[in-house]
Amino acid sequence: MLRHAALLAAILAVRGDTPAARERIELVGVMRVARAAHTATLLPSGDVLIAGGMLDGGRAVRSFEVFDPRRNAIARTGDMNEARVSHTATPLPDGRVLIAGGYNGTYLDSIELFDPRTTRFASAGRLHEPRSGHTATLLRDGTILFTGGVGTGWTFLGSAEVYDPRSGRSVAVAPLANAREAHTATRLADGRVLIAGGHRGRRQAIVIYRSAEIYDPRSRRFTAAADMTLPRHKHDAVPLRDGRVLILGGADNRDFRGRYASTEIFDPATGRFAAGNSMNAPRFKFRDTTLVLGDGRVLVGGGARRAELFTPGGAFRAIPGDFGGELSFAASTVLADGGALIAGGYDDAQRNSARIWRYSR
Repeated sequence: MLRHAALLAAILAVRGDTPAARERIELVGVMRVARAAHTATLLPSGDVLIAGGMLDGGRAVRSFEVFDPRRNAIARTGDMNEARVSHTATPLPDGRVLIAGGYNGTYLDSIELFDPRTTRFASAGRLHEPRSGHTATLLRDGTILFTGGVGTGWTFLGSAEVYDPRSGRSVAVAPLANAREAHTATRLADGRVLIAGGHRGRRQAIVIYRSAEIYDPRSRRFTAAADMTLPRHKHDAVPLRDGRVLILGGADNRDFRGRYASTEIFDPATGRFAAGNSMNAPRFKFRDTTLVLGDGRVLVGGGARRAELFTPGGAFRAIPGDFGGELSFAASTVLADGGALIAGGYDDAQRNSARIWRYSR
């Protein structure tokens, strides 16, 4: 029986019918607006809300589009209450999507909610302070933790706050130890949140962090964690099924010339980071484009010309399909069928893309 299974697998491999051979990234659609630094969020219907971002030249976008993966087509378009880029989008348990902060020439403290039943946005209160390039993490109790980013006067923020969708109010909590932008925030299995890396300052004054902190929702405070193996900003992070956190890519203070292909893994049991397997390509400017698929594997979709798959305990493998450029500030989400969508971003020449790509298997 085992010999028969092995023979069948060998025949399928020759024919190109193995699951790995069928996996690919394909161009499936085009947005109405070429955008970058936007968001993509899966809705209960299986559709995807694509919201905000920036046009070529940096002007913030007010429009949104709803993509239907069943038809590979844009199903609906409209406008948010405000144009915004570098905002966050958080899917709520009731199916609505909370859009917060961002920038449109002014740093924003406004919050709005998208209701998929009406396909409209409604105002939903304000952040405790304006912030862009921040993180948003849904906590176990249904509230949302916002950390860091940049605020009024191009100020790097060490502040944090928690927003309650039931009351529409956001309250300040104890601050981070370090003001951070371009960091990551990952909810751990026990409900705490790991904050890793990022930077403060610009150009010659930039400081890239190795440091990490952990937020405890019970005390509403941050405590220091062990340092990462490398200083990283503009990286990505995802929780693995076994409770550990995979940190991917990013860059040092040379930015594009200092991009990393390396990864590391944080183990909450030990409280330490350890070096992981390297990706096939160096990547940065790809936060929130790394996805954990239903089978536990990790799809890395942004920051390079090609996507990769990581099997925990194994290696990274490039997937057939070429984005045509190193996609920076794209947006992605897992789809209801187990695949994934990757939309927009800008290429090596900072030209925005309107293309929608799909990972299928």
